Amino acid sequence: MRALLYRVGETSAAHPWRVIGTWVAILVAAFGIAGVIGGTPHDNYNVPGLSSQSGIDLLRAHFPEFSGTDARVVVHSENGPVSTAQLTELQQRLADVEGVSRVAQPRISDDGDTALIGLNYDIPVTDFQGTEGIDALRAATAPLEQSGLQVELGGEVPENVGTPSGTAEAIGIVAALIILFFVFGTIVAAGLPLLVALVGVGVGMALITIMAGFTDISVNAPTTAIMVGVGVGIDYALLLVTRFADALRPSGGVGGPAVVHRAAGVATSTAGVSVIFAGTTVLISLFGLRMAGLAVYSSFGYAAFAMVTAVMLASITLVPAVCGLAGFRIFGRNMRRLAPRQSRRNQPPLTERWARRVSARPLPYAVAALGLLLLLAAPVLQMRTWPQDAGSQPTSNTTRLAYDLTAAEFGPGANGPFLVAVDLEHNPATSLPALANRLANDPGVAAVSPAMVAPDGAAAVLEVVPTTGPAVEATTGTMDRLRAQLPTDSYLTGMTPVLDEISDRLAHRLWLAIAVVVGMAVLLLTVAFRAPIVAIKAALMNLLAVAATYGVMVAVFQWGWGAGLLGLPHAVPVSSWVPLLIFTLLFGLSMDYEVFLLSRVREYWLKSGDARESVTRGLSSTARVITGAGAIMVAVFAGYALDSELTIKMIGVGLAVAVLLDVTVVRMILVPASMALLGRYNWWLPGWLDRILPNLDIDSTDEVPVEQPKEEPVPAKV
Repeated sequence: MRALLYRVGETSAAHPWRVIGTWVAILVAAFGIAGVIGGTPHDNYNVPGLSSQSGIDLLRAHFPEFSGTDARVVVHSENGPVSTAQLTELQQRLADVEGVSRVAQPRISDDGDTALIGLNYDIPVTDFQGTEGIDALRAATAPLEQSGLQVELGGEVPENVGTPSGTAEAIGIVAALIILFFVFGTIVAAGLPLLVALVGVGVGMALITIMAGFTDISVNAPTTAIMVGVGVGIDYALLLVTRFADALRPSGGVGGPAVVHRAAGVATSTAGVSVIFAGTTVLISLFGLRMAGLAVYSSFGYAAFAMVTAVMLASITLVPAVCGLAGFRIFGRNMRRLAPRQSRRNQPPLTERWARRVSARPLPYAVAALGLLLLLAAPVLQMRTWPQDAGSQPTSNTTRLAYDLTAAEFGPGANGPFLVAVDLEHNPATSLPALANRLANDPGVAAVSPAMVAPDGAAAVLEVVPTTGPAVEATTGTMDRLRAQLPTDSYLTGMTPVLDEISDRLAHRLWLAIAVVVGMAVLLLTVAFRAPIVAIKAALMNLLAVAATYGVMVAVFQWGWGAGLLGLPHAVPVSSWVPLLIFTLLFGLSMDYEVFLLSRVREYWLKSGDARESVTRGLSSTARVITGAGAIMVAVFAGYALDSELTIKMIGVGLAVAVLLDVTVVRMILVPASMALLGRYNWWLPGWLDRILPNLDIDSTDEVPVEQPKEEPVPAKV
């Protein structure tokens, strides 16, 4: 593999314009194809196997008016009761809105100043493009607003509208450029990783658009894919550019194109191997999203898979090509940058001094790091997950205003009513009044509407209004009790029951995803480094980092310690969509840094045979690039904390915290301390396993300056 990657890097550097032209052609062609056969992101909330989904299917078959999505129009007057004539005219206009199949009679508050009108559509919420659904409702309600009434919109149609502003992406890119300039000190070197990452992200976005033309891609999937693509793209390019600069330094700034081409080949054959395996680990981790059994989750995996693949291929070909063009200009005019950095007192670099300190006293450092991560992980024991609802939106949003008005005038449960779908082919219609009475007697139920029988007489539906809001924990208990009271072939459905069952499924599937992803990652690392102990230890440390991240998210969002800073009106449960996404993304990204560090440590180990010194030298040589890459990722992910979409906000905060912990506590303390404690047993490999493992030729001992060990070298295998 190293020989192949060397030729790729050297050839790319020798013929840079061919490589650059090829990528430009790929980018143009990809966007051209996307424009012809591509589609738009489209959520698929159907989840076969759920009881609530069976209820939805029953209603779709017998109640055309309930076959699609819903919306609510809340009309409020500050000057007395709402006019009945105005409400009647509004009903007529709403009935003419495209897709609306049923307009319910207005529900008037006790004081008469607020009216709630429910709408049903015969099309799913995912069929709306952009803001066309909410725009049509605004057009119908405009006369009331012009007359001075307050009109707010709630329900699925308005709540499903998301308009990315691009602010998060812009903040991340600017922050990345500043950090890259700080790391390299020149505009040329700082711009290379960012340029390559953006090319890879561009191709990835075109591929996602093409996939959207053939399958459902969630509306939030492209944003998440961009978040990951920018982060890993800059990371991979940063690693390659750093190794290219390291390979050029011994020349002292003297040499022709051959020296530059060789440096590009060396960088690709060493750092390129790390990029390949790090990227492959990310792809394997994304496979865990398939374990959820939800189409919307699978689409996140498809989008991120396409993005990471494009970025990875761009890194190992485009980076050496651009480096070949830059040559020694990567160091800027000050050629003193070619010399290894030393302090004024000619001391070793700070990272080397830190590495020696950790290696000299590994036990106390390991205990301290482990204790900190366990402390941060403690809140995870109280984690409660629930999908977002309008109650967690900013108070400036119409959906939040509609939510608050509805809760104040009609009770919090009116924001998330349940539907009970009854199959009358297996249940007599005469049993419906008794069923309604039984449900109404539940302490968590505020009201039950009379049963509505389908035109064909084969099904019936009842609306149940709970006493508590959708995101309140007591609502889950109410739904559990109601399900237990339903007769055979009757289903509790509606948005809140659907989300409740999805949350339950995700909580159970999370452990399956963890087992599969961790197992595959351990296998890959064992094959890559031929060290099962290192692979198992890496997986355990990443799991510990995931737990610590979950704990921080519980404190920030569920306990509300940082809700105000993030623009949230109050504490909210952790979105049930987030834990599995965080795990798969974080596990893959953490393995990036693990591969970067272990590759260097193994290089020195194979060269010297000194286990402890190899850890010190490996950490010293990678600490700067890992810290810089981690800072870039933290900046990119933290920018998404400003996103108005709660799920994206949580993912951004979670990944930013996770990477910060990973590059500081885990990678700079816990990994070197544990490796120093284990010594040469890190690289223990049983003979039988050595015989069956494939040799992928990823070990790099060339071009790595290592001092001769003071002791007799020990064998690489024990």
